[in-house]
Amino acid sequence: MENLLSVPIKNDIYYIGTNDRQTPLFEGMWPLPNGVAYNSYLIKGKKNIIVDLVRVNTSSVYLNKVQELLDGEDLDYIIINHMEPDHTSSIKAVLDVYPKAKLITNKRAVDMLNAYYEIEDNIIVVGEGETLELGDREFTFYTTPMVHWPESMVTYEAKTKTLFSQDIFGGFGTLDGAVFDDQVEFTKHYLEEITRYYINIVGKYSQQALRALKKLEGLDIELICPVHGPIWRENPQKIIDLYTSLAKQETIDGCVVIYGSMYGNTEQMAEAVAKGLAIGGIKDIKIRDITKTPNSYLLSDIWRYKGVILGSCSYDNSLFPPMNYLLTEISHQRMKNNYWGIFGSYSWSGGALKTLKKYMEDGKYDVLDTQLEIKGAANDEEIEALINFGKEMAAKILDK
Repeated sequence: MENLLSVPIKNDIYYIGTNDRQTPLFEGMWPLPNGVAYNSYLIKGKKNIIVDLVRVNTSSVYLNKVQELLDGEDLDYIIINHMEPDHTSSIKAVLDVYPKAKLITNKRAVDMLNAYYEIEDNIIVVGEGETLELGDREFTFYTTPMVHWPESMVTYEAKTKTLFSQDIFGGFGTLDGAVFDDQVEFTKHYLEEITRYYINIVGKYSQQALRALKKLEGLDIELICPVHGPIWRENPQKIIDLYTSLAKQETIDGCVVIYGSMYGNTEQMAEAVAKGLAIGGIKDIKIRDITKTPNSYLLSDIWRYKGVILGSCSYDNSLFPPMNYLLTEISHQRMKNNYWGIFGSYSWSGGALKTLKKYMEDGKYDVLDTQLEIKGAANDEEIEALINFGKEMAAKILDK
């Protein structure tokens, strides 16, 4: 009888992941307008093996898939590549049904298993580069510390040349019917969400990500099975190249103008700056209202665009609070490879530009010398200065 709930991948490897369309924020922070998939895999054979689990809020659907595939057989092993609860919190539900299953993970994950789930028994600990024969399969394990937790690892299955990559190569967005890269319109549905996922979740650990990618270079990979986003079977090199580019923070010749405005005056200044960017030859320009656009998207823009311009009104002799919070998040992400521009506005006393200047100086950012501060609404002369400011940034971006 055909299995109705799972998706066959290759040589008795099955996709048994779940979709989460209810959770509004990933990690309680990052918006999920398109939901998120929790990918899990079941390998059938002489030994039945699950690789990675799902979040507990989808465990009832998940268990139906597992039980349908196993059809009364035992589950022998669960490989845990990453302990974050969106990939492990269903573990007790699974062990309630399959109590004999042994857990395979690395030394750093053992304490977390006990701390999260009070699990201390039936654990097989594997080390860097160690290979285990499980039934008719051979698995090799590679640690990838701080991509993006300290216990993170990946699993390589030699028979099918499959890399189970945990969060590496993952992305936001549910898998809507199709689960493979060759079944979806990647640029339309997943490129932005994978990019945003990388920058929000992994970005601050890019040096560790590059080391992990380097470590995996020698593997013969025909299939990549991440824990979020599509499975890569037609062109796994595509996602490898994208992640490598993101880890190197390879910027594009565009500019994002992020402004904070209470009554519209700073917004009009941002419009003038954008006009100057366009006159200067920049074709890829975004204007973002910091009060309407979540930081998740702002950080993604900053990571990818060569030019970043921040404009803020003053608020109680200081920086507009949403802009201040964004600066904190930028510091966490360890941004590089950008050119920065700043301008401020005020009513009776400044503060915005002063704070932005200090932030740029403390962070040793590559910031334009022109730094405008405008009282009230910009007059014609100040609008012209803002346009010229935009043109100056355009010349910097295009190296003219």
